[in-house]
Amino acid sequence: MVLRTSPDGSGKPLVFDDLPVTLYHGDCNDFLGSLPDGAAHLVVTSPPYNLGKEYEKRTSLSLYLAAQEKTITSAVRVLNDRGSICWQVGNYVEEGEVFPLDALLYPIFKGLELQLRNRIVWQFQHGLHCSRRFSGRHETILWFTKTDRYIFNLDPVRVPSKYPGKRHYKGPKVGQYSGNPLGKNPGDVWEIPNVKHNHVEKTIHPCQFPVELVERLVLSMTEPGQLVVDPYVGVGSAAVAAVLHGRRAAGADIKEEYLQIARERCELAARGELRTRPMGAPVYTPSPTSAVVTRASG
Repeated sequence: MVLRTSPDGSGKPLVFDDLPVTLYHGDCNDFLGSLPDGAAHLVVTSPPYNLGKEYEKRTSLSLYLAAQEKTITSAVRVLNDRGSICWQVGNYVEEGEVFPLDALLYPIFKGLELQLRNRIVWQFQHGLHCSRRFSGRHETILWFTKTDRYIFNLDPVRVPSKYPGKRHYKGPKVGQYSGNPLGKNPGDVWEIPNVKHNHVEKTIHPCQFPVELVERLVLSMTEPGQLVVDPYVGVGSAAVAAVLHGRRAAGADIKEEYLQIARERCELAARGELRTRPMGAPVYTPSPTSAVVTRASG
């Protein structure tokens, strides 16, 4: 098991015999170029949105899309024929106009002959409050595969059925339970809290991936021991999800302080000591003593 970093910025890895994780300090394209063809069974990431955050330089939309095409092309090369690539994005906003990045990036993936399996909507409740349009409360995950032979395991990510006691009322199975005892398919709209200041997973990263969001992808699209790659690994949420479920992980980032946090989080996850929001936990459960305001009838 290895953890590789390059704290001097040279791109040359240091090796530690403690974790099945590779963390590369440097450009994501250099990192992807170091991986062999077909090495990854899941490429999952949330790239910069060209908003001028501390980890990116804002450019024209055309230059941004050209840079994304270069990275996506490299990511597809390292993707296994049975693998999946999941690109999680929001919107680019310029002078009040919204540009949906999933729609702009879709042609790049199709040009590389990938097949869209789902456009997953990630819904959350907190974010910036807009005054001249409705506040954004969702982002999307584009899930593509190279072939029809992709890995997909539904059972590990099933959610509780709405009517678990429902039975067949006629036919040869009359009286038997009609739903899967393990629960139902979670669908393509996922309500998972985003990582804000009071979130148990919050670090210094301004746009942090919730671990739970990646866990569903890791569990459904890979088998134990397979490699999960995040080209923009940040503080390591994708790597943490991989470690928690017995997968190998690799990722890159240009900010050394993010990689140090990623390393610490992966080490804690490997020891079972990292605090994360449990997968499938209710978004909000009011306590019996919480104040509740009701509207009077009449």
